[in-house]
Amino acid sequence: MQSTQEISKAVSLLGLPQDNNSTFLTGPHMAPARIREALDCDSANPWTETGFDLSRAECLQDAGDVPLRDKSGDEAFELIRSSIAGLLEKGNPILCLGGDHSVTQPAVIAHAQAYPGLNILHLDAHPDLYDDMNGNPYSHASPFARLMETGSLNRLVQVGIRTLNGHQREQAKRFGVEIHEMRDLSGVNSIAFDGHVYLSLDLDVLDPAFAPGVSHYEPGGLATRQVIDLIHSFNGRLVGADIVELNPHRDPGNITAMVAAKLVKEIAGRLLKDRS
Repeated sequence: MQSTQEISKAVSLLGLPQDNNSTFLTGPHMAPARIREALDCDSANPWTETGFDLSRAECLQDAGDVPLRDKSGDEAFELIRSSIAGLLEKGNPILCLGGDHSVTQPAVIAHAQAYPGLNILHLDAHPDLYDDMNGNPYSHASPFARLMETGSLNRLVQVGIRTLNGHQREQAKRFGVEIHEMRDLSGVNSIAFDGHVYLSLDLDVLDPAFAPGVSHYEPGGLATRQVIDLIHSFNGRLVGADIVELNPHRDPGNITAMVAAKLVKEIAGRLLKDRS
């Protein structure tokens, strides 16, 4: 018989269906449902490569979606933050399903309150460091600028970036962001953190050949295997994560949803491995 403690430490899968901070296309609000469908698909089994059976209640539990319909700005962000904070108080590591990348801001704030000195590992084609994008401080192009402005994070390490412009290079220098651009990944295998880590994974870090179901196509990205290997291998204790920016409107045959489901399993496995 499984213990209450085991259940309380299960990874909580939490949907954040919001895309009203997108700058180009809507659609990511549908992603949590599509990723769950892919996770339940009979074409694959629920085991992680590292040996966890996610069909077991002590491994993975679905916490449903945060009710974000018709909510935006401060109201939406506070609802996301408080929902995550409540789960963290119960001892659950949380894996969030976005939604556009703006949902990462309140998710990280909640984790930073629970884990002082939090580090961020950010996988993305874009650095998302804009100081101001279309006058929207909550834009999915700005979450890491807003987070670094708080001064509460220890390190922000970005991998897969291939869209840096002059403004964002200056922002990265201003905030001390460590960037592993796609043009030089020589240091990726030695990424290491002292302390707790939050992983934020934008699916467009993958080359469009592997993940066509995203709003912003950026050729020249990572392969799925490279991302999985990094999830397995980086040095540090993973305490929370999100997967964002799946756009079902652009996903032929649910290819990207299945990729997202695979990444959910491997991230959940890493959270389970690190939870003790």
